[in-house]
This record gives sequence, C-alpha cells and structure tokens, in this order.
Amino acid sequence: MKSTIPEFAIIGHPNEGKSSVLSTLAEDDTVRVSPTPGETAVCQAFPVRIDGREIIRFIDTPGFQNPRQTLAWLQAYQGPEEEMLAGFIAAHEKDPAFHDDCELLRPVASGAGVIFVVDGSRPLRQVDRAEMEILRLSGAPRMAVINCKEEESGYLGKWQSEFRKHFNSTRVFNSCRATYRQRIELLESLKSIDQELEPVLRQVVEAFQEDWEVRSQRTAAILVDSLFDILGYRRTVPCTPGEEERRRQELHADFHNFVVDRERQAQEAIRALFKHNIFNLELPPQSILAEDLFSRRTWEFLGLSDRQVILAGALGGAALGVGIDAATIGTSFGLFSAVGGLIGAGATALKGKELLSGVRLLGMKMGGDQLQVGPVNNIQLLYILLDRGLLFYTHVINWAHGRRDYGQMACLLDQSGQKGGLTSRWSRGERAVCDRFFRAVRNGHEGEVEEASVALQDLLRDQFLEIAEDRSEGGSSGPLLLTQ
Repeated sequence: MKSTIPEFAIIGHPNEGKSSVLSTLAEDDTVRVSPTPGETAVCQAFPVRIDGREIIRFIDTPGFQNPRQTLAWLQAYQGPEEEMLAGFIAAHEKDPAFHDDCELLRPVASGAGVIFVVDGSRPLRQVDRAEMEILRLSGAPRMAVINCKEEESGYLGKWQSEFRKHFNSTRVFNSCRATYRQRIELLESLKSIDQELEPVLRQVVEAFQEDWEVRSQRTAAILVDSLFDILGYRRTVPCTPGEEERRRQELHADFHNFVVDRERQAQEAIRALFKHNIFNLELPPQSILAEDLFSRRTWEFLGLSDRQVILAGALGGAALGVGIDAATIGTSFGLFSAVGGLIGAGATALKGKELLSGVRLLGMKMGGDQLQVGPVNNIQLLYILLDRGLLFYTHVINWAHGRRDYGQMACLLDQSGQKGGLTSRWSRGERAVCDRFFRAVRNGHEGEVEEASVALQDLLRDQFLEIAEDRSEGGSSGPLLLTQ
C-alpha cells in the first residue's frame, strides 16, 4: 500500500452487498444501499476518522462489468508484472464496455488492499471464478467476505473451498446483522492478509477499541444526566380551593411529557454518538421501548422485582406517603413525595392498573395555597429508565450501519413472568450504586449528587462494554418485543 493510511477497496459483483459491508465497516449509514444492480458507478472513498484523525479508508467500487474479457487480457499480458493493472486501465479506460472494470481496478493499482464481497446464499458461478482470478493476479493483499444476506449456508462450503485458492483470508460476515464485536473481529482478520499491514492495522483496531470505550463513557454520562433531570423533577403552581383535581391532572400531564421528551433527547444524543444519522427512531409497536413509559406492561416487564424494590425501599428510605393520594394508594405507583405519615418499605412495590402522580398540596402562609410535584419517590422508576436506556444502547450498537430494514426486530420478550430487563439481574453491589444515586438526587446535596453520579456512570460504562462484547448476562441483539 502506497498510502500511509490503510486503504481497502470493497469489490464484488453487482448487488452482492458491497455497499452494505462498507457502510457497516465504516460506520457510515449515508452509503447508498440499493437492491438495484449497478447503483455504484464510480469509486468513492469513505474515510473513518476518530477525533478528527483519519485512521483507515474504505473505497466503494462498481461491480465487475466484463470480468471474462478482463481476465483474458491480464492472462495474455507480457509486460512487467507491477505495471499490469495500470496497463489494462490505459488500454481500456476509453471503452464504455470496460468502464466499471477500469474504475474498480484503479485503487488496487494505486496500492489499496482488497475486500471481495459475495452473496453466500447463492451458488458459485464461472464468472465468480473469473473475478477471483483477476484479484489474485493483481497481487494485492486480499480478503474474501461471504455476505450471507439471507443467512443461508448451503453453498458456504463451496465458496470457502474456492476462496482458499485465491485469497489470503476468508470471513463469513452478515453486513446487515453484524455486531460491534463482529466488526472488530473482521478488522482483526485483515491483519493476517499481509505482514506489512499488521502493525498499522493493529493501531487501527486499538483506536477503534479506545474510541468505543470513550463513546461508552459518554453514553453513560448522557443517561445519568437524563436520570438526574427526571428523578429530580420539581414544580410548584398556585392552586385555589376547588382547582385541586384540575391542577393535579395538569401537573401529571406536564411530568409525563417532560419524561418522554427528556428520554427522547438522551436517545437522540446516543444515536448520534454511534454515528447513526438516518436510521429511524420509530420502533415497531411490539417493542417494549415503544410502550408508554408509564404503562402497566412497561412496569411489569422492566425494572426490579417486587422483592428487590422492597429491599431497595427498606435500605434507601424510599417510601410512599399519603396526602391527596390517600384514596388511591392501592392503585397508584406513588411516584412522588406526598405530605403525611410514611408507609413501610413494602409500599414502594405497590403497582396497579394506572399510574397516578402523587402530588402534595402545600398550605402557604403567603400567597395562598400551592400545589407541588416532585421529586420522584419510587425507586422503581429509576430502574425502569435504566433498563430502557440499556436496551436502547443495545439496539443502537447492534444495528449495523449497512442495515436498512428499520421496522424489523428479532428479539422476543420472555413471557414466563420474569423481568425482561437487565437491572433485575444486577448484583446487590450494583443496585447499591443506583440506590445511592436515587437518594442523592432526592436529597439535593451537590457534593453527594456529583459523587453518586460518577459511581453510576462508571457502573453503566462497564455494563455498556459488557453488552458490546456480548458478555452481559441475558444480553440481546435489540429491543425486547412483546408477544401478543
């Protein structure tokens, strides 16, 4: 390779998934991916930058146009071997019948490595062998990628056997389902195709991994900031006698809208952090993330078990109060503080058919009565928001940039009655970090909040890295789906 930056041309027959592979490897969903053969007419470079520094470059190329004639010319070539590709391009660049062949061979002639992509769900053809032989004769470092778009493996053995004759390395790689770990494994494999490439590609992989850790830390900070805003929500409004119910409903609606907007802002920031510019945030209706945060189904499937919530309430002092919620305490989630005596820790686990905001009516000596809402008093809301954040992160990092079927998901929710999120499986020590954060936000002491926030960010960063490495217990490839 002549460039100091490692450069790889993505080559293959039209409609074999070249652009999808490139989009996923480069983390660039602006790459045009189309089912129409021959969409790519000219080479286009897609640099991968970390902190503004280009570390690797992928080149999208047209598909082969006349591989048999191209191969015949190369086999008949009698000149210096290192000038063969340049000679072919010079002899054919003005012939429209060889436009695509010349275009795709230009970066190879300039020293780029080759990633040859085929659709592994179809049988091997003679034209494929011609394309492979062209690339073998080029002498470029080369890897073959079997893009099993339909996850069919019936022809896999024949493809692999043929590839061993022509390529330095072979990988099976589903560009539309590839996770972060699988992308790193493919980049690791590139190191083996040429010894001279190994040092620079090792640096590329290390840069990707370091950048991923930074993104995971930033994601944790985004999520913790949103949790602080939601759990510490407070609002006070004037309330004259006879207006209590109307004001209460208004405050509940205001809080609901605030939580929805704040969670959406956090999700958009996370999505941008992982370079998803166009994938639709609209989740399928059966996704648990598409459920209303305050719905019964959300509270049944996410967060802690009743026993865990009771323990958290007993240790953290979180309890439901009475006040204007007294008449409905049996059917309320009791989110907010209320004036009156405290019910025991077991009240923290109360859940019913609908969620009501526990608003407290404050008698004021000056200016009349006021109605106040907040801060959040039920720790279960914290764990539900954490679960939703973890699931959204899982969805974002495992949504390959080459994927375009935005409405399709694959992970179904376990209907066995067990919790479907991740936090219910955390250790007591991990939940203690969350409990401490919850208490700190409620108390409002700046130093305590800062210290607890850092601890929770560290916990979330570690959880995110485990999910990315597919090491988390019960990890999944996307948002949980609710079966009917």
